[in-house]
Amino acid sequence: MQQSPPSPDVAPPLPDMNLLPALDALLRAGSVAGAAAELNVSPSAMSRTLGRLRRVVGDPLLVPSGRGLTLTPRAHEMQPRVQAALAAAVAALRPPREVELATLRREFRIRTNDGVAMSLGAPLLALAAREAPGVRLRLLPEGDEDPADLRTHVDLDVGELPDPLPHDVRSSALHEHRYVAVARADAEFARGPLTAARFAALPHITVTRRGRTHSVVDERLAELGLHRDILATAPTYAAACFFALRTDALALVPSEVATEASRVMPLAVLEIPLDLPTVASGQAWHVRLDTDPAHRWLRGALARVAEGVGGGVSPAHM
Repeated sequence: MQQSPPSPDVAPPLPDMNLLPALDALLRAGSVAGAAAELNVSPSAMSRTLGRLRRVVGDPLLVPSGRGLTLTPRAHEMQPRVQAALAAAVAALRPPREVELATLRREFRIRTNDGVAMSLGAPLLALAAREAPGVRLRLLPEGDEDPADLRTHVDLDVGELPDPLPHDVRSSALHEHRYVAVARADAEFARGPLTAARFAALPHITVTRRGRTHSVVDERLAELGLHRDILATAPTYAAACFFALRTDALALVPSEVATEASRVMPLAVLEIPLDLPTVASGQAWHVRLDTDPAHRWLRGALARVAEGVGGGVSPAHM
């Protein structure tokens, strides 16, 4: 029964790629014995390999010439391509080389909130300018976060990470932050420490992208028989700081944000007189970037920056 020819849409089977090093050695040595010695195999084994190569290539490759062998025209033509193919295959199978930061040209897309951008963005930019001046950072705003975005168009998620993360997303901790209150520096109530009763009596500005007003702050106040009035919710920490400048209200923000904002705004930074938990932040990335040297540098750079942001302005009247 006659077999029908293969469909043109079906890729032909790949040749045995183990033949590539033997072909390279034969073409360079110009003899079976020389190639066998180079690859540490017997001459008879190399002779059999040459037979297989002749059938695969459709050319004798090496033919008798006097007492030795010589390359055919096809073999001469193939030699540089064989060497290049072998070098490319070896390079593809090697572990990634350490990145040359001075010459690295890369754009990273980092999704985070404005608080992280305010506290970590500037020092990260300064570090990148020193170590990898060809790197460009594209900070994307948080929205309806989907960790699956890390598989496509987001290189790094930074901030409070969801739990659990998808199985193909890796993460590492950065630091923990606490919340403080900021108020306009010339406010009477900003001249000394707050009591729990005074803290609850003042109007509050909280930050939420979804308009939620209840949090652990309300739970701690309820335990003390206290209740607060939320004057406004703000979509970003920067907006909350600006709101506090024009009102007699407290804006509740991470301590790192308060540190940055109080450097350029006439704000007082005050301790919240409640036992509030700290909030952990981290960075998450897709497994496709786990061993990428440039991405490893970015994660390490962010970790170094986060470690240096742990201090800041001590809450006090200013």
